[in-house]
Formats: sequence, C-alpha cells, structure tokens
Amino acid sequence: MQTQSTKKLVLLAMLAAVSYIMVALVRIPVVMFLSYEPKDVVITIGGFLLGPMAAFAISLVVSLVEMVTISDTGVIGCIMNLISTCSFACTAAFIYKKKHDLWGAVLGLLSGAVAMIAVMLLWNWLITPLYMQGVSREAVTAMLVPMFLPFNALKAGLNSAFVLALYKPLTTALRKTNLLPRSSSPKKKANPGIYILAGLLLLTCVLWLLVIRGVI
Repeated sequence: MQTQSTKKLVLLAMLAAVSYIMVALVRIPVVMFLSYEPKDVVITIGGFLLGPMAAFAISLVVSLVEMVTISDTGVIGCIMNLISTCSFACTAAFIYKKKHDLWGAVLGLLSGAVAMIAVMLLWNWLITPLYMQGVSREAVTAMLVPMFLPFNALKAGLNSAFVLALYKPLTTALRKTNLLPRSSSPKKKANPGIYILAGLLLLTCVLWLLVIRGVI
C-alpha cells in the first residue's frame, strides 16, 4: 500500500510533467517575444493541494527542464520563469494555506496577481536589457507600462480564471484515484458563483488579449 509520502511524490511528479507539457505544447503569442502558456495554472493548483513549497519545487523542476530542452533564453530565461511563476503561485498557495476556503482562494489568487505584476515589472526592467541585444534600459523603461504591465495582468487574470474553474473538479478526481486523502468534512455542492466568476474573468482576459493583439 502506498504511503502518503509516496503518493505526494507521485502527485508532484505528475503535476511537474503536466506543467512541462503545457509549456511545450500550449504557447499563445501576446506581444513581441511575450507569450502565455498555462503551466502556472497547474503549478498553482499543486500549491493549493500541497502547499507553497510544493509550488516552488514544481516550478524549479519545470524551469530547469524547460531551459535544457525547449527554451532559447538560457539561464536568464530560467530565472525569469522561476520568479514569475513563484511570485504568483507561491503567494496564492501561502494565503490559501492560511485561509483554506473559497474566499481564501480568491484572496490568494488576487494577491498572487498583484505580486507577479509588481515583481515582474522590476525584473523586466533589470533583466530584459541583458538578453535583448541593442535595447537600452531606457527603451525597456518605456515598454514597462504599455507592454509588460498589460501582459502580466493578462497572464495573472488567465491563471486565476483557470485555477478557479479547475481546482474543484481536479481535486475530486485526485481523491477518487487516492492520490489525495478523502476529505473528512461533509461534501459540499459546487458553488456556481465561482464558475460564473471564472467565466467572466476568462471572457475579460480574452477580450483584453484581442485588444493587445490589435484585433479589436
């Protein structure tokens, strides 16, 4: 019979593998060299399930594997990926661990979004000139508000919408496979409000993406 620690390792490995697949197969170009891939959704759900250190561990593994396989940005890209994901996923997971309910999840995702936007504005300003040859720091500074800020806001919004929509059904599926322990609390019905919120947030993000791309 599998021990809880073995099940946790299996779940961590599975989440890391799915996160990597999301990076390798799903890339949505947004603006210039910036693209959205939904790996942070999987990593954040892992953090909700197993805690913020699990989110960090999955992010570290995926960033390193991505660096040596499909990425062309080397160590700098690996560092930026790790910082971006952890600022969102670890912040959200930390707050959800402290307040383990629906509103804790919403507050965690909102806090993670704010943290990622703020952190990435700073790190884009610091790091982007190092791997964009011929682009000065002054030029990067000029891109922070019109390009990097809306991109990271869009990324945070999409991440939050997908986490809200997928967390409950994924948790239920994992409990049925015994990778997660059965909940001792009474079973609650799915809250339709959370899916409405996720849908509205996703619709807003799609419209915002179309605006950024110049489609509308």
